[in-house]
Amino acid sequence: MQKRILVSVLSLCLILLATAAFAGKIEDIQARGKLICGVKDAVVPFGFVDPDSKQLVGMDVDICRYIANKLGVELELAPVTSATRIPMLTQGSIDIAAATMTHKYSRDDVIDFSITYFMDGQKILVKKGSGIASVADLAGKKVGTAKGSTSEKNIKAAQPDCTVISFEGYPQAFLALKQGKVAAVTTDSTILLGLKGSDPNPEMWEIAGDYIADEPYGLGLPENDSDFRDFVNKSLAQMWLSGEYMTVYNKWFGPDTNYYLPTSWKMEIWPGAME
Repeated sequence: MQKRILVSVLSLCLILLATAAFAGKIEDIQARGKLICGVKDAVVPFGFVDPDSKQLVGMDVDICRYIANKLGVELELAPVTSATRIPMLTQGSIDIAAATMTHKYSRDDVIDFSITYFMDGQKILVKKGSGIASVADLAGKKVGTAKGSTSEKNIKAAQPDCTVISFEGYPQAFLALKQGKVAAVTTDSTILLGLKGSDPNPEMWEIAGDYIADEPYGLGLPENDSDFRDFVNKSLAQMWLSGEYMTVYNKWFGPDTNYYLPTSWKMEIWPGAME
């Protein structure tokens, strides 16, 4: 009798262990009761600390909140940088990296990506009247950007004769520009728009030149969890089709903001998104 009880207990343990082993991210999040999203805390207007409320706010935050609501759970935010967002995702510290991350094939080796939820391109920010009108004018000059960003490689490919200085984040790179330590800051045009628009004297700065590279943003997701990836993609599609995406977009990039940016791209929508 005791032997049969022991076998039953062992079998139950094996079933529970197997269930746990195969539980996906959605089940983990719902069991936890909260979605943990990694967002930047100093990239206006995607993710930054509101000076009045002292809370993390921004477009990436609102995207995450929409997905959390779809899951029926609370939203928890964790600050990340360009250098920490992928390690924190692979280590399981966050469920989603919503952190102005360009979808690159090389990053697909360690994480998965959602469909593109924001389309941007890389440019340069310079002091008005500096005489720098394009990347060609940066030969022999220092250019600031953020560690771990695609901008580091893109600017070196576009202007091999410049010196790239990588900072912990874009605010530090912008500070170096204001102190005359670099001649330009380069990253996605919307981030440059945020830096310029947040400065007390935005008229002193200008975004110059043509796009250096396309920067399609995707949400970073855990590798090899297709159920979670499908859920996130469908949520983004529903957000776009319902009009909620443009409501959020205009909240941060609309004509009544300091970061006005008309949009002309459309999210890739697959049939059956609203079913």
